[in-house]
Amino acid sequence: MNNKLYVGGLSYDTTEDELKNHFGGAGTVTSASIIMDRETNRSRGFGFVEMSSEEEANKAIEMFNEKEFAGRNLTVNIAKPKTEGGDRPRRSFGGGGGGSRGGFGGRRNSY
Repeated sequence: MNNKLYVGGLSYDTTEDELKNHFGGAGTVTSASIIMDRETNRSRGFGFVEMSSEEEANKAIEMFNEKEFAGRNLTVNIAKPKTEGGDRPRRSFGGGGGGSRGGFGGRRNSY
C-alpha cells in the first residue's frame, strides 16, 4: 500500500501541524513530519505525509503537486522506501583495511 508521500519545497517556517492541516483537504492524514537538520535544528525543506489510504494519497498528489503552499511550489509524490543503510557510503574512522596511515605527513622528528 503506497500511502506515504514525500513533500518537497516546503517553506523553512512550515510546521508539522500546518502540513497536516493542508493535506487534510485530500483526506485523513495519519502522520505528518518535517525533516530537521541535526546540527541547526532547522527544517531541511522537505517532509513526509502519510494518508489513510492509497486513494487519498493519489488525490493529495493531484491536489498539491506543483501547487503553491506558504509561498513555495510543492513537489509531492509517493515516498520511496528507505533503503537499509542509506544511499550514501559511510566513512570509517576506525581500524580496518586500507586507507591512509594518518599522521602529519612531511618530515618527522626534525627537531
